[in-house]
Amino acid sequence: MFSHKHPSARLLSLPLLLLLAMLIVACSRSSTMTPTSEPVSEEALALAGPWRGKILIAGAGLEIIVSLAAQENTWSGTIDVPIQNAAGIELHHIRVSPDAVYFEMLDGLRKATFDGQVQPDGSISGQFKQSGITGSFELTRPQEAAAAEPLPYAEEEVTFQNGDVTLAGTLTLPAGDGPFPALILLSGSGQQDRDEALPIVPDYRPFREIADTLTRQGIAVLRYDDRGVGGSTGDPTTATSADFADDAEAALGYLQSRADIDAEQIGLLGHSEGGMLAAMVAARNPTVVFVISMAGTAVDGYQTLLKQVERLALASGASQTAADLAVAQQREALDLAMNQDWPALEALIQQIAQDQAAGLSEEQRAALGDLDAVIQAQVAAQLQAFQSPWYQFFLRYNPADDLARVSAPVLGIFGGKDVQVDAGQNSAALQAALDKAGNADVTIQVLPTANHLFQEAQTGGVEEYASLSPQLMPEFLEIISQWLLARVQVP
Repeated sequence: MFSHKHPSARLLSLPLLLLLAMLIVACSRSSTMTPTSEPVSEEALALAGPWRGKILIAGAGLEIIVSLAAQENTWSGTIDVPIQNAAGIELHHIRVSPDAVYFEMLDGLRKATFDGQVQPDGSISGQFKQSGITGSFELTRPQEAAAAEPLPYAEEEVTFQNGDVTLAGTLTLPAGDGPFPALILLSGSGQQDRDEALPIVPDYRPFREIADTLTRQGIAVLRYDDRGVGGSTGDPTTATSADFADDAEAALGYLQSRADIDAEQIGLLGHSEGGMLAAMVAARNPTVVFVISMAGTAVDGYQTLLKQVERLALASGASQTAADLAVAQQREALDLAMNQDWPALEALIQQIAQDQAAGLSEEQRAALGDLDAVIQAQVAAQLQAFQSPWYQFFLRYNPADDLARVSAPVLGIFGGKDVQVDAGQNSAALQAALDKAGNADVTIQVLPTANHLFQEAQTGGVEEYASLSPQLMPEFLEIISQWLLARVQVP
């Protein structure tokens, strides 16, 4: 998931970067203001207690926990922001009526306001504002944890080695004796846990969903933490996609060593960059008997990013002319990165940042404090990202070269509204590469309303990810289930 999870993938909007910086700073501080609020009305008492939800802004869903209390005829409250390790931030100017809730967090230039209405289903939603930035928020009552039903399959915590790197994961095994066909899940760009969780999209756990769905149907599934995440070791900052492919190959070897896994029925599913990894491993391992590319690229990173910038701009409401200008700007940056002309690239990023800063409101400028220092920090971070081994490899690597050597059955599944890995660009390239390989078992499907995360989408834009259901589309799970079950033998 290149641009959203790996911030080096494109020239990010400075206002977006500054906004995220403001939220982080704000949520890591406690308010110094004495809580004040309106008297408690009898009718509004039902809204006291705990609430869970999220702030939705600039494509990010920031999970929040709000607690409202009515004591001595006065409202009080706190807010927690788990991803920022911020807890107990006091709320003030709380107003609660039977059909509306208003409260403030922090004070001065960093003051944030929540102005919401009670919905027919009992939830609260409304407008969030901070430092001239407007978004929305949603709150619902926490669900009481239901007694977990026993899973109809086994879960085993496992580790395996790739040299001095230890990879830790979860292997789900169907009921019975086996040996079972197996699938290895490979995550997209950016370091993630074994569930491929996205902190900015609360409750998004696609690999857990896939493992649960397929294991119930008789297929073992291995998912593991990326290098440097969870139980896995290793330094991801010096690694490239080739190194991550080696990790995937180690996972393949581990499953082949197990008596309860059918070594002749092991395949790979890669999401986004994970599709690249699957192509690398399958091309050099004929023992891989099937490949599922889940919004995987089939063109080089340079072309991927140019198309991505265009799609992102159009999804955000920009005109084609504006999108073309963004592509030209991105092309200039990528050419400099390819040629490793770092002084020129730094100057370009600096100019873009300054131009974007000029569009900030006075309120936003004041909230950021030393704007020049913020700009310099962001320029340095982006330049470092362009220079990283991962990015330099990604720009040049073309998955089509490896796909042209894959003879195992391949399912390519894309989202019609995916703005990060364009379905048209990559489905055509995937088909062409597999035709070159003489692959006779190729299935390509495009889900018209799916985005890059395979959520049911409206625009496909990154800015709506956090507002959509975090579950995978049922159609996606049905497609991979039916395709796999037609090609493996379940004991």
